[in-house]
Amino acid sequence: QVRLAESGGGLVQAGGSLRLSCAASGSGFSITAMGWYRQAPRKQRDLVALISDGGSTNYADSVKGRFTISKDNAKNTVYLQMNSLNPGDTAVYYCRLDGRTTFGDSMFSWGEGTLVTVSS
Repeated sequence: QVRLAESGGGLVQAGGSLRLSCAASGSGFSITAMGWYRQAPRKQRDLVALISDGGSTNYADSVKGRFTISKDNAKNTVYLQMNSLNPGDTAVYYCRLDGRTTFGDSMFSWGEGTLVTVSS
């Protein structure tokens, strides 16, 4: 069973920065990718950034050049450094883990979400 513990959300002024963290714990799985998604009120949940087990990254166009995703394999933790935040970044940010069970089956798990609010 996988548990994802998110932290780092909060209120920040436009132009400011925040760093989100997501630590994975549990057993019986291996990680193939971890990422961040966000969901603004009355909108769908969209990909923000993804990092594969090999270190390849993928970003939404809206955050390229402002957000950086990184990971610490030893801690099973993924980070999202968010700079130059604007009110359009306001959303609940969800961590997602994609992986495989020890039996080789694909699996994924979501965190509970952390709220990021950017004031103008």
